[in-house]
Amino acid sequence: MIPDHLRERIERLGRETVEIVPYDSRWHALFLEERARLVDLFPALVRRVEHMGSTAVPGLSAKPIVDMLIEVTSLEATTAQIVPMLEGHGYDYLWRPTSGDDGPPFYAWFIKRDKEGRRTHHIHMVERDFPQWEALLFRDYLIAHPDVAQQYLDVKLRLAAEFPNDRTAYTDGKGEFVRRVTGMARATL
Repeated sequence: MIPDHLRERIERLGRETVEIVPYDSRWHALFLEERARLVDLFPALVRRVEHMGSTAVPGLSAKPIVDMLIEVTSLEATTAQIVPMLEGHGYDYLWRPTSGDDGPPFYAWFIKRDKEGRRTHHIHMVERDFPQWEALLFRDYLIAHPDVAQQYLDVKLRLAAEFPNDRTAYTDGKGEFVRRVTGMARATL
């Protein structure tokens, strides 16, 4: 069960504005900069680092937040070593369930913000066998199928208009589309 203070924080984060902006070619450079920084800071813990989500799909409009999926050697070591340092640098941190409200497996999730307080990065730290790695199938399928990427953008724009201050509803609304496309991607392997 999530403690009340954490639930309130999660709800506050969930009410932040959902905004879809045109593709920005700087997103890849922002990913590379953050990747280099994290690998330099935590060379013994950080392994594979991937750019995922819509900002990783060239030409696709997205929320202007670079999503990163990072393999760490140990979530226990991440909690002990990475969390205090990144929180000290102003990152928001949550111990987040992979799916649902309270269900394991849990992983480390960070939000990096700019000087104005706008989200710039979502950093998902997981171990090698976590289900989040399937997000790369979705990313790669969108890159290879621009028509499907456009359909995804249509879904996102509709949901952003419908739920401009409800990130949970926005994300949940994309779920069926993401699952369907990930299934198609898996079938092509």
